[in-house]
Amino acid sequence: MAAPELQGAAARLEEDVGGSGCGVGGVSDEDSKDCILEPLSLPENPGGTTTLKGSPSVPCIFCEEHFPVVEQDKLLKHMIIEHKIVIADVRLVADFQRYILYWRKRFTEQPIIDFCSVIRINSTAPFEEQDNYFLLCDVLPEDRILREELQKQRLKEILEQQEQERNDINFYGICMFCSAEFLGNRSVLLNHMAREHAFNIGLPDNIVNCKEFLCTLQKKLDNLQCLYCEKTFRDKNTLKDHMRKKQHRKINPKNREYDQFYVINYLELGKSWEEVQLEDDRELLDHQEDDWSDWEEHPASAVCLFCEKQAETIEKLYVHMEDAHKFDLLKIKSELGLNFYQQVKLVNFIRRQVHQCRCYGCHVKFKSKADLRTHMEETKHTSLLPERKMWDQLEYYFPTYENDTLLCTLSDSESDLTAQEQNENVPIISEDTSKLHALKQSSILNQILLRECLKN
Repeated sequence: MAAPELQGAAARLEEDVGGSGCGVGGVSDEDSKDCILEPLSLPENPGGTTTLKGSPSVPCIFCEEHFPVVEQDKLLKHMIIEHKIVIADVRLVADFQRYILYWRKRFTEQPIIDFCSVIRINSTAPFEEQDNYFLLCDVLPEDRILREELQKQRLKEILEQQEQERNDINFYGICMFCSAEFLGNRSVLLNHMAREHAFNIGLPDNIVNCKEFLCTLQKKLDNLQCLYCEKTFRDKNTLKDHMRKKQHRKINPKNREYDQFYVINYLELGKSWEEVQLEDDRELLDHQEDDWSDWEEHPASAVCLFCEKQAETIEKLYVHMEDAHKFDLLKIKSELGLNFYQQVKLVNFIRRQVHQCRCYGCHVKFKSKADLRTHMEETKHTSLLPERKMWDQLEYYFPTYENDTLLCTLSDSESDLTAQEQNENVPIISEDTSKLHALKQSSILNQILLRECLKN
């Protein structure tokens, strides 16, 4: 990949962007149905996000298709299917719209291979069946500079907006709980809700775009939705009682929709308030004694390959898969001699097949995962793995689910083999007793006995 000129990268960011690039390629409708084109996540609780309407649109880098900013996943999916281009770490891009417009213009000036790494999939297949995908990431110096510049500009804009809101004495707002009206600084309303209604969304000086934030919260309450667990109720009185009794007068910290309203989320590229807070906690711990006696570990749950069963330990998950699905991952690892990376590819392959409701034993596709599971258990296809060349592919290095804890527990060591298996695989070499006198003279036991005598 040739390195482009870096001079003027920041300056070009502010230019008007126009023109259209050439398409990079396409995939058939048949293939696109089975492609996993958006990040997948295994279920977590609590959770859920919503989006705001009325945002501007963003064009495709190569064609004239436009998508709303809040639906950037659809744009990314379109670019993968139609143009075979993947943008790495999109969540670290501070301004997605400006980022896309910048590269839309640059791709009209130079070929795509000058900027992107080429990833070939199905590399072992015949040449006509191979596909090239293009990866745009911050390994490219120009892309890294662009992302840093966008981050600086966004932080500057946010700090200016925050300063304006802090000094605004004409703020008007209505309490979400008692309908009291407030005119003056925003802190008056926020402090009132914290003091009178035990609803605290943080210090006023840490919040930005306060009006939009309050409108978002008010809209959820109008829709009879709890702000913490995000469950919906039949009427306002039931919702009020629920939030009071369950002490849910707070926002859901796992809902990333709220991150945009806190200045701390704009301070460092790619770091959320939780990560920044974690760093602050580490600094405090450096000044304390290393007393971990009251530490309680909370292990992450791993999810079964074939159903929604979750287990706190990998051992319990292995037992479940063997008992319920007749699938012994440790036995397969041992019989096939799989190293860590091959285990990763096998797990990702099975995850993808199950996600697509396809039996990897007979390649039949089903309408639902339940139908697939019933079929595989009845036919015992869970243990009928396809040929190695089907799953030992480079594409399965990438996880099917972003939060797949099972991948973090895979091991290269022999410690997960049973004692019987270990004894069977360990060679035992007997001593040569034909020359017993020579053996006694050269034995290492003589040195041990000598050291013990010297000590005594």
